[in-house]
Amino acid sequence: MKISVVTVVYNNAATIKDAITSVLAQDYANVEYIVIDGGSTDGTIDIIKSFGDKINIFVSEKDKGLYDAMNKGIKLATGDVVGTLNSDDFFYDSRVLTNIAKAFVNESIDAVIGDIVFIKDGDENKVLRKYSSAKWQPSRFAWGYMPAHPSFFAKKYLFTSFGYYKTDYRIASDYELLIRFLFMNKINWKYIPLITTKMRPGGASTQGIKSILILNKEIARACRDNGIYSNYLMIYSKYIFKPFEFIFK
Repeated sequence: MKISVVTVVYNNAATIKDAITSVLAQDYANVEYIVIDGGSTDGTIDIIKSFGDKINIFVSEKDKGLYDAMNKGIKLATGDVVGTLNSDDFFYDSRVLTNIAKAFVNESIDAVIGDIVFIKDGDENKVLRKYSSAKWQPSRFAWGYMPAHPSFFAKKYLFTSFGYYKTDYRIASDYELLIRFLFMNKINWKYIPLITTKMRPGGASTQGIKSILILNKEIARACRDNGIYSNYLMIYSKYIFKPFEFIFK
């Protein structure tokens, strides 16, 4: 089984090398790595090119934003299963894709979801927060909860059958896609107790109050567009429980 990993990047010379290295270090043999660059001007492209043909597909051109670039990478993928790795992040260890492949041994499985951790900026061994999908169920979409999207690996046919990321969302297109796949089309998914990804702080959905407001507005829209009853009181109630995700060491 071939696994395609897509990394989208724009002007991120500071961390792109870590992301690429973590993919190339995987001990699973049948991996296709695709990097989609939005036309970086800060040295990112030089770093990517330094890896030569170890990166199977590399495209650098203007795009219409994050989700447009992700769609571009997924459409180029030739793997049976597709996952994404943000340019700020890196795989937890070298066996992540081996363990993902094992989860797909059961051919009836369409997608797997695991866990992720957030690390301290500048100290990859300092875990600040764990985001676990263990207790997540599709009914929780209405309350503003989704499984850990960076841990989501899905069979390629799901995208061609049910659609790609919607590019008119600024932050929460991943939320909408997961609703469409897991709730609306009721694909056969499985949770696995595997930390797939270490994430640095500062993603698009965590950049201050403005991004939080946009995120939750789009979550409400995603629910509404897919026939899930929700409201802002339900969605914002999740922040009561967020402090319990942090790990103090």
